[in-house]
Amino acid sequence: MGKSKTKNQKKSRATANHVAEETYGAVPHSFVFHRGQIGKNVGQLILDVRRVMEPFTAESLKIRKKNVLKDFVAIAGPLGVTHFMIFSKTPSSLNMRLARLPKGPMLHFRVLKYSLVKDVVSSLKKHRMHEQQFTHHPLLILNNFGTDGMHVKLMATMFQNMFPSINVHKVNLNNIKRCVLLNYNPATQEIEFRHYSLKVVPVGMSRGVKKLMQERFPNMSKFEDISELLMKGANLSESEAEQDGEHNITELPQVYSGRGNMASQQSAVRLTEIGPRMTLQLLKIQEGMGEGNIIYHSIISKTEEEIQEILNRKEAQLKDKEGRRKKQEQNVAQKKEQREENKKRSLEGIKRKHAEAEEDSEVEDPGMQDDQRPVVESDDEVEYYRQAVGEEPDEDMFPSTKKRKLAPGKQPWRDRDSKSPRRDGPGGSQHRDKAGKGWKNSRDGDKPFGKKMKPGGKTFGGKKYGDGDKKFGGKKKFEGNKTFGGKSNKDKSFRSKGQKPKPGFKKKGAGGFKQRKGKG
Repeated sequence: MGKSKTKNQKKSRATANHVAEETYGAVPHSFVFHRGQIGKNVGQLILDVRRVMEPFTAESLKIRKKNVLKDFVAIAGPLGVTHFMIFSKTPSSLNMRLARLPKGPMLHFRVLKYSLVKDVVSSLKKHRMHEQQFTHHPLLILNNFGTDGMHVKLMATMFQNMFPSINVHKVNLNNIKRCVLLNYNPATQEIEFRHYSLKVVPVGMSRGVKKLMQERFPNMSKFEDISELLMKGANLSESEAEQDGEHNITELPQVYSGRGNMASQQSAVRLTEIGPRMTLQLLKIQEGMGEGNIIYHSIISKTEEEIQEILNRKEAQLKDKEGRRKKQEQNVAQKKEQREENKKRSLEGIKRKHAEAEEDSEVEDPGMQDDQRPVVESDDEVEYYRQAVGEEPDEDMFPSTKKRKLAPGKQPWRDRDSKSPRRDGPGGSQHRDKAGKGWKNSRDGDKPFGKKMKPGGKTFGGKKYGDGDKKFGGKKKFEGNKTFGGKSNKDKSFRSKGQKPKPGFKKKGAGGFKQRKGKG
């Protein structure tokens, strides 16, 4: 179990965190992204520029096609973003816009030439780049930006505000590992963008001593004395020979990381390019976030009259837009009032309708008994009469309504609460005819026995086509006074499946069949 922090340690840590938050919030932050369709190389250029702007930039900013510039402006405020670098590509050129949030201005550049980091590093014989270089912001160097012209001064101010400012009295030299160089050419009005890795080495000693101090021991098998290594520096590669002079030698005010770099000693500053490279040309400067007046244009020049005409036209457009906005607000308010009025009238109508329905329900029906349930209304008057009375109506009671016929032998009406079973056979309900002469299927309707049906039908007991002399299934014949369907001369009744026995039919001489009347 570790020791708990003391009160002074907690206080000092809280103070350090507070100072770090204030310092981090005070420095400028940037977004580097693209708009529209870009190619693979331009996408890699954007990633390289983000690498230059580290650590105060969004390294993994995700862009969608449906995002607009207002989306980035909306989230820039809470995140403390102060600058935008927006790349866009046209069929003829590559453009870069540099904007200051939240109210501009916006500088439009054309990227004439560019090289990626991988191209720059591959062209060098010996490069120097590591991750620790990107933990601190680079040092900004501006060259030839002191010429006349307001647009040049505005560009210089914009570039200076993109990077954190440096206090020369408090700066720590070990935090400066990179530098960004911007060189302005007044003749061509082009800006050269370069990115370098910075290294400081001691001077005033031979290359052999530098090798020993760097713990790189050279091959001394050809030396007779160690003085040859210290004085001549023999057996060293040509790439280790550096051209140092007055242009890059300075006196260090602090101890710098690296062997031999001491305070108040001569040291040489060496730069190694790590990319990317860009050649920029200023096109125009615009107020606001790309929606204001054009302050400067490098190609188009206008007179004072033309500028005043443009301003008047824009002012008229703004007034027209304001008038349309006010009219739209009035229309919205008017529609809202109309909806509220319609809603109020609708509610009043609903309340009035409910009140009338309650008044009608309070009137007592004189024909309804106390123990009788209210009868459900029906469009069919005959059905309504059956439900209310429980009997079949007379034929002349509802002359305008066609009386619905029931199947013969079916009960006229049965109460819903009755539990008496229905007699339905497999082929439909069976019942006796009105005369009680015999059983027949309900599907046969009112067809009598022994008469022909529709074409394709047959008479009862008639011959089938192809049966020859066979009758009734082809098994039995009618001879003499034998009963219909019987085996003996005794009178056996014809039985229907599932029904009580009834008197059968007897053959009378050579004539047809004679029907006996049943008892029921």
